Amino acid sequence: MKYVVYGAGAIGGVVGARLFESGSDVTVIARGPHLAAIQRAGLRIESPLGVESLPIPAVGHSGEIGWDGEHVVLLAVKSHQTQAALSDLVAVAPVATPIVCLQNGVANEPAALRLFPRVYGVCVMCPAGHLQPGVVQAWSAPTTGLLDIGCHPRGTDDMSEAVAADFEVATFSARSVTDIRRWKYRKLLTNLANVVEALCGPDERGSTLVSRLTAEAQTVLDAAGIEVAGADEDRARRGKLIRLGEIAGRGRLGGSSWQSLQRGTGNIETDYLNGEITLLGRTHGIPVPANALLQVLAREAAARRQAPGTVPASTILEQLDGDAGGGDDPDR
Repeated sequence: MKYVVYGAGAIGGVVGARLFESGSDVTVIARGPHLAAIQRAGLRIESPLGVESLPIPAVGHSGEIGWDGEHVVLLAVKSHQTQAALSDLVAVAPVATPIVCLQNGVANEPAALRLFPRVYGVCVMCPAGHLQPGVVQAWSAPTTGLLDIGCHPRGTDDMSEAVAADFEVATFSARSVTDIRRWKYRKLLTNLANVVEALCGPDERGSTLVSRLTAEAQTVLDAAGIEVAGADEDRARRGKLIRLGEIAGRGRLGGSSWQSLQRGTGNIETDYLNGEITLLGRTHGIPVPANALLQVLAREAAARRQAPGTVPASTILEQLDGDAGGGDDPDR
């Protein structure tokens, strides 16, 4: 197989680098200064075990790939960038190209399935980072992360088995699973805290605010009849595989949403994390004020290039309590 990693940021960069190290044929698609840095000096991957610069092939557009029947796309852009990426891909890639979604949220696989018949979801548990051009961090060692894969919406096949095997060789723990959507929704529940970490700081991931987000989510998921992998299953799967270490004497500062604010990208993925709960709540007539408010606050912070960790969680809770009775619309 020939892997095309569309989006060489934190997850795409780390997964692509580990696959390349293990002998897989890998090309990454990147943009701007990040692409220029990789083409000039290779992709630098930092981990608790050391630093390497890898001469991984990098291009700026999917049209630069010599597509054939052996290519597999690892889609690793943020969810709000998925539609643009798919539009690029469908113009040049054979329709039978497998699309493997290495992404948070649950909207990416359905979007890909509209255009490509072979779509796979991956439940990604991989503490990674990308804060400067040409550099990614893999914070867990010796196991880099967990990458369980399955056909969307259900089942396994030879491709999911083969990709899982390549992930395993590349220092990940990976399984080919028949019920990948259950696991993607479990990861979604975990990712609801990303926006709190980004706005309020990492110390607030276990706060009352996060509990409110999660409680709203569980209510609407139950109402929608969506099956979710259980918390006990999740803990058993993770086990002690994820072991965070230090890189250059420091620990990991924050997750993907925190990194978006830190890098000042001007956008953030919250509309496809907490926004998924907002969508379900509005569809089923169930108020979800906390998730709806955090969506708005995240968009505003990203647009203003606001630094992460600058909004007190108490301020958000006061706003929620003051808006009690106004439904899930934070503008009411």
